[in-house]
Amino acid sequence: MLTDLLKRNGEWSRQRDSDDPGYFTRLATQQSPEFFWIGCSDSRVPANVVAGLDPGEVFVHRNVANVIHTSDMNLLSTLEFAVDALHIKEIIVCGHYGCGGIKAATEDLPHGLADHWLSPIRNLARQYAIDLAQIPDNESRRDKLAEFNVIESVRRVAETPILQRAWARGADISVHGLIYGLKDGLLRDLDCTVSSGHLEAEAAE
Repeated sequence: MLTDLLKRNGEWSRQRDSDDPGYFTRLATQQSPEFFWIGCSDSRVPANVVAGLDPGEVFVHRNVANVIHTSDMNLLSTLEFAVDALHIKEIIVCGHYGCGGIKAATEDLPHGLADHWLSPIRNLARQYAIDLAQIPDNESRRDKLAEFNVIESVRRVAETPILQRAWARGADISVHGLIYGLKDGLLRDLDCTVSSGHLEAEAAE
């Protein structure tokens, strides 16, 4: 399988260089992505592919169920690099329907370390228990919980000291929440964007 992977890589590299001579040379000289993508580790949701972007156009952090833990040094260091070093203006938290992490969080089964990782999702399920109970089937309930998880994750990113400092110094950064449909390949905006202007409006009220 590794041999096959390396063969495919070689074919892709040759085809890419044929279609766009000098592509790899340009890509190697600098990294200047427009987006920072926080997404799920699910192999069916690769950030640049579903967003129609080329390598180099999106800086990515992925974990199981796109959970934002405020003590996750991996996420925080990546976020800080995106904001302070790459000067990214658009941060996207993207979940997806049919998420295995969401499913695991709602099952009464042991999942090892994942049970600790997914605890914020179980907390959300309790918080929105009344709303979720109105949805008749498990799949739709879990998909709604996936949306709640994205919205909560946007809020958590916005509340990090990294974003708060960036906004305080006048940086123009927005945090968006999207959800991806495995069945149709479409991204949907959950209308939960937080930006410096949004925070200023709230402070003025």
